[in-house]
Amino acid sequence: MAAHNRRMSGKKGAQVGSGGQRRRGLEGKGPTPPAEMRKGHAKQRAAQAKVRRSQGRPPQRRGGRSASELVVGRNPVVEALREGVPATTLYVQQFIDNDERVREALQLVAERGGLNLMEAPRPELDRMTNGLNHQGLVLQVPPYEYAHPEDLAEAAADAGEDPLIVALDGVTDPRNLGAVVRSVSAFAGHGVVVPERRAAGMTAGAWKTSAGTAARTPVARATNLTRALETYQKAGITVVGLAADGEAELGDLEALAGPVVIVVGSEGKGLSRLVGETCDIRVRIPMPGGAESLNAGVAAGIVLYEAARRRV
Repeated sequence: MAAHNRRMSGKKGAQVGSGGQRRRGLEGKGPTPPAEMRKGHAKQRAAQAKVRRSQGRPPQRRGGRSASELVVGRNPVVEALREGVPATTLYVQQFIDNDERVREALQLVAERGGLNLMEAPRPELDRMTNGLNHQGLVLQVPPYEYAHPEDLAEAAADAGEDPLIVALDGVTDPRNLGAVVRSVSAFAGHGVVVPERRAAGMTAGAWKTSAGTAARTPVARATNLTRALETYQKAGITVVGLAADGEAELGDLEALAGPVVIVVGSEGKGLSRLVGETCDIRVRIPMPGGAESLNAGVAAGIVLYEAARRRV
């Protein structure tokens, strides 16, 4: 029996008692801290943004940058300069024929100030533009600084306003993006969200269509639009999708008076399946004239007007 006990003594068995560990594990951790003190909470981010503004620090940009862009050709360059598209350098071909458009481009550069003027031989401009017909004028547009989707809600909270945001799903025409930016600015919205892939970005064309409003209306880029919308929902923002077969009509949508994200799909395909399923409600715009659809810029403008009317 003693031998048996010696054999058993080498085996590991259950500990007698827990040393108070279980009792301590059941103890509470104190009262829940306020939302402004909880790491990662939307109210904490809004409070931090308010502190940054009070200290004169610019808001953090977490949305990334686009690639730089070249505007090529005499008419496109002159139009971009007229519309105030951000630019760093105007390249002019050596010994260029000096017509009206060239003279106007040079005059606009002189009037704007802070823009480099470089003379370059034709082979160099051919190399820069990969052989495109540049006609002796090339304008370099710097990378666009995208915001992060959460920055838009934080800016609204900092201003003491309910967020009014437009998200674009599958819109690939930069002119539509520019038109939406212009409408958001006109109706006191807080910005536009675009997906990182398979979507229009803030190109020179989008800048021109925005008629300068892109300088004061942020555009955020989301790695995953569905997840960005879900984050908005967790922050108490209603996500409204525009769809021809929506269950609600625009005039009956009370949600537009509060915090809301308006999701606009492409003219041909509308909302993608996952984005449509994520929306809290889908709304339709009545069209007595019988048109099948509206482009993104027009549809966003109509809904933004209705939202602004309800918020007065």
